[in-house]
Amino acid sequence: MALQDVLSTLGGSQGHQGGIDNVQQLFGGGGLQGIMTQLNQNGMGQQVQSWVGNGQNQPISGNDVQQAVDPAKLQQMAQQQGMTTDEFSSHVAKALPDMVDQATPGGMVPQQAQSDMRNLLKI
Repeated sequence: MALQDVLSTLGGSQGHQGGIDNVQQLFGGGGLQGIMTQLNQNGMGQQVQSWVGNGQNQPISGNDVQQAVDPAKLQQMAQQQGMTTDEFSSHVAKALPDMVDQATPGGMVPQQAQSDMRNLLKI
């Protein structure tokens, strides 16, 4: 499933833009930097670095996502999209490597990394 398709699933009626917004909200806002910081703080720094770097993107699991986010927020967002928390977090886990990879061209975190990821992704 392509990134745009996964984001559309996460965004429901708001499509892939809604999916980007939902992922950002799930990680507490703060755009790319907020997502990366939260994942790093929860033991996924090696995976995040693989997404920023130029090599192969290492995967994360839905369980990894569940450990890195507020469970109540995850439950609420999953319910809004008509999914279980396992389904929603699995979709987020599929989207994150490509989202971060695309938002960090040339292996560099852009200066506007705290801004809205919609401005960083070329979807």
